Amino acid sequence: MEIKSTVAALAALAQETRLAIFRLLVEAGPEGLCAGDIGARLGVAPATLSFHLAQLANAGLVQARQQSRFIFYSADFEAMNGIVGFLTENCCGGKPCPPAKPKRRKAAAS
Repeated sequence: MEIKSTVAALAALAQETRLAIFRLLVEAGPEGLCAGDIGARLGVAPATLSFHLAQLANAGLVQARQQSRFIFYSADFEAMNGIVGFLTENCCGGKPCPPAKPKRRKAAAS
């Protein structure tokens, strides 16, 4: 993935509603969700949802397909994997990365 497209994708995801939409679409898998379902699940008004979906589509992160009278959106998993690959391509000097250590939770004060 090129740096300009990675920057555009990360910029699109650097907004709370768009990040929530993208995560929901990743969870939905390749079949995606219709726009109405996305809006209902996230509590986003149709005009606002349309704006955010357009931003994600312009960044190459989501794809839209017409099915009957509905528009379904799905995450572009190739683009998502490209971003992850770009971010990790020089990780650990080309050696396998060590497993992540689980983070410890602080005990609640009583």
